[in-house]
Amino acid sequence: MTVKLGDIYRIAVEKGMAEDKRDAEEIEAALAAVEKAYQKMDDAEKAFFDAEKLTNPYVDTRINHGDPELEVRGLLVGIDMEPAEVLLADRLREKGEPIDLVLAHHPEGSGYAELHEVMLMQADLWADQGVSIAAGDALIGPRAQEIRRRIMPANHYRAVHAAELLGLAMMSCHTAADNCVNAFVQRTLNDACPRTLDDVVKTLREIDEYADAAKKGYGPIIIQGDAQARAGRIVVDMTGGTEGPEGALKRLSQAGVGTLVGMHYSEEHRKKAEKLKLNLIIAGHISSDTLGMNLILDEVEKAGDIKVYCTSGMVRVKRAPEVE
Repeated sequence: MTVKLGDIYRIAVEKGMAEDKRDAEEIEAALAAVEKAYQKMDDAEKAFFDAEKLTNPYVDTRINHGDPELEVRGLLVGIDMEPAEVLLADRLREKGEPIDLVLAHHPEGSGYAELHEVMLMQADLWADQGVSIAAGDALIGPRAQEIRRRIMPANHYRAVHAAELLGLAMMSCHTAADNCVNAFVQRTLNDACPRTLDDVVKTLREIDEYADAAKKGYGPIIIQGDAQARAGRIVVDMTGGTEGPEGALKRLSQAGVGTLVGMHYSEEHRKKAEKLKLNLIIAGHISSDTLGMNLILDEVEKAGDIKVYCTSGMVRVKRAPEVE
């Protein structure tokens, strides 16, 4: 059975929503708020509105270029898919490989330009740990605008235009995949109940993507805290667009979180955590992104026959379906 571009997009969004830390009611409320704002717009404003926002809560997961009805025989997937990777896809196609789609994890096009919007969900993630939603909203708003200003000068459509010129479809799958890795790693740690920070690292290394990264020199590592220190309550912090504000660390610590496991933390975040005696473990950026994309691709491959080619840090790991 063939898989269409629109099918891949739908599968990614649905999988992301299924693994979202927010419940279905909160996601629907967020979409309803977008609908309400849209209805208040005049026709001139509506001309600039992205209608996908009415049904897809992840602005950074989008078909960047291509007909949703396109039958995708094969795709080239990677973490960062820039013009060089688009050219690689075209070169492989010239050599006879059936590649119709360039699938990026990190967002391109409008998904990159509006990445800040998805960051607002971080307030809900903190609320799940006992931080008041009022405090969460107050913390994430300024940080999201900071990221918006930082991204503004970027060349958002550089890779998309390359794909368009070469006749390749392009899609980005960011927060939808990040939700998957966040949920998967949290479940793994909850089941394992590691006692110390060293035990947390060992548990992470049992996951194929992190084991592969560890062998390559960039596996899970403790950046704040002693290896033999007790981990306490462990919270996985791997979704919501990008790194949140330093102020959230204090709120999470006050709420009883002992250890945060994330994709990456800045030196400023590490220093803040050190003062708070909050443990930080970096699971790995590219390896975490790879895990999230693999979980999405597992669902895509269930939909039909499609060849997957990997590049730009991506290593395909297939998982057997979970037994109900």
